Order: sequence, then C-alpha cells, then structure tokens
Amino acid sequence: MRQPCSRLTLNVRPIIMNPLDKPFKLAREDIKQLIAPMGGCLATDRIVVDGCEVGYMYRETSSRSVASGWTFMAGDEDEEYVGNPDHWAIYEVNTICNYDQTIIPYLDSPTGTAWGKDLGAKHFQKEPMPCERD
Repeated sequence: MRQPCSRLTLNVRPIIMNPLDKPFKLAREDIKQLIAPMGGCLATDRIVVDGCEVGYMYRETSSRSVASGWTFMAGDEDEEYVGNPDHWAIYEVNTICNYDQTIIPYLDSPTGTAWGKDLGAKHFQKEPMPCERD
C-alpha cells in the first residue's frame, strides 16, 4: 500500500550524489525534449532508477534562479529512504517528464502546491505540502 508522502517528516535536505553514478532506467539517448527548460528539480531513485511513475510532487520557493522548486517522488518512499541522500539527485525537470509525462500539465503550479496520484492514475489530486523541515 502506498504511504502518502505528505505524511512523511521530510526534515533532512538531501546531500546530492553524482547522478552519473546511477543505473538509470532510461538511457541518455532516450531522453526527448518534452518541455521548455525550467530548471533543476529533486527526484528520488524510485523514479529514475527503478522506473516508477511520479506519485507525489510538490513545489517550494527556490533560492536559486536555476532551480524550479519541484521535488518528485514515487509516493511509496518511507522516512528511512527519503533520509538517505544516496536516493536523491538533481535533474532537469524535462528529464523527469520523460519518466512520467502525466506531470506536465501541473508544472506551472505555484510554489506551495503539492499533487499526488495513485499508481496508474492519469490525473493528480491536490495534496498537502510535506511537513516543515526543522
């Protein structure tokens, strides 16, 4: 059963490892330009390594002009998984769109917005933002 990520206490900001060291589900040459560049995002290995679709995503205000503020998760990650920096990396948002195109209509959502969907669903529903970080 999918644990709603909105209930996780995301109190550890990941230390990002080199994403080139990961065994990606999609090869570099399979990544197509689906959206205009909008900056970087955080995503878990459940999406880019395991090939899971996005089940939970939220947008925070970014202090960096090159970051979109988006974080993408499969939605079944527990606190131990989320707290391990080896399970995270920064990607261009377009890369995550190649793993799950159903996120595209939601990418213009304002900061402070969170969306979730069940496995296999085509549309997201509004969700609460994750708990505040300490």
